[in-house]
Amino acid sequence: MIRKLHCILRLHGTVSQTLYRQQAPTIFSRNYATNEGSANAKDTNKNNNAKRAGAAGGSSKSLPAIRNPFAAAQEKTKNTYLTMVEIFEERDVHRRNHVEFIYAALKHMPDFGVEHDLEVYKALINVMPKGKFIPTNVFQSEFMHFPKQQQCIIDLLEQMEDYGVMPDYEMEAMLLNVFGKKGHPLRKYWRMMYWMPKFKNLSPWPLPDQVPDDTLEIAKLAVERMCTVDLRSKVNVFETKELKDSLDDTWIVSGMSPEQSKLLKEHSPQKALYIEGPFHIWIRNRRINYFTLRADADAEFLAQLDERQLDEDDVSQIGVPFFGRPPPRRHNQLGQVRSVHQQDDGTIFAICATGTSTKDSLLSWIRLLELHGFATLGEIPVLFRFTSTVPAKAEEIAGPSNVPAHTRDTTNSNKTQSDTNP
Repeated sequence: MIRKLHCILRLHGTVSQTLYRQQAPTIFSRNYATNEGSANAKDTNKNNNAKRAGAAGGSSKSLPAIRNPFAAAQEKTKNTYLTMVEIFEERDVHRRNHVEFIYAALKHMPDFGVEHDLEVYKALINVMPKGKFIPTNVFQSEFMHFPKQQQCIIDLLEQMEDYGVMPDYEMEAMLLNVFGKKGHPLRKYWRMMYWMPKFKNLSPWPLPDQVPDDTLEIAKLAVERMCTVDLRSKVNVFETKELKDSLDDTWIVSGMSPEQSKLLKEHSPQKALYIEGPFHIWIRNRRINYFTLRADADAEFLAQLDERQLDEDDVSQIGVPFFGRPPPRRHNQLGQVRSVHQQDDGTIFAICATGTSTKDSLLSWIRLLELHGFATLGEIPVLFRFTSTVPAKAEEIAGPSNVPAHTRDTTNSNKTQSDTNP
């Protein structure tokens, strides 16, 4: 025990002396040169610093310079992106800094508009050296042989999954050549190929692979999706220039079913209609604002409904015909039936999306509906209820003391009335 302690003390003293000798010239060397020899002293100091730098990083001169070519690119196109990837592959045989290059390429994909392109992801996987990262035993395969490189490709596959890009069998062969059949990226690929085909066509509102950039076309897709609650709904596109007094020159996408048209024509002129919104619906990564034309719920009608009618969506009272009394037959019952548009909180008559989402465009929507078969709208008071997120954003920036209280903008299109609802 004493011998071990003596060895440790000797080793500690040797290390301390070595560190002191290395730091002594740097800490205690001073230059007391006079003004006449100051120039020579400066040259001597520069030479000494250059020697120290050369001794510290003598091998750093052979390393390539690390830079981000994607941030400095002037033309943001797919061809430019693939050209930079090819230049990196041909620049060095050993593919130094390939992990950093792939991460930089993944970061700048949205700038070039190639985040949904499978060919680009294959080109980035092809940057990895082949055969070097394949595990040779069970320990390497389970403990993630070359973890930095494997995690880089796993992050690439994660980004593909986030953007909804489904891989193909060629990518499987590429991953097999780089990491082998026991590599973790290949396991990630197999999980993606199991789940992504199941979810690809699962939505009841399928969209094209390339969503159009035109806002009008996206608004049509959004209104058609919302109108699927009634399969007889029709979507019409109006132009505000059909009206002489319209201020906004824009388009209006309106959706209404025959049942809604019947309810609107039977609506009492003494009860006001409300235009509420804007509400949001997402079509992939595009957000569309839409508005609803609605009225308060008809309490008398809801009270007259037959109590014997069963709610098909209510699962709290499921009748089992095998035990006790069988459920009553509904096809012989008489009474009024509530439409799907007549909800407990109100009746929905129509929905629309406009190009500007302004009050004038919504007023033009009411006037266009009046011209297309709903003449009674001129006798019904229509109130606007706008919900805006601008005050909330202003409160976040300036603080609650400098922002007025959040209120709803209420205006009458046909008569001068005030909205008494909160």
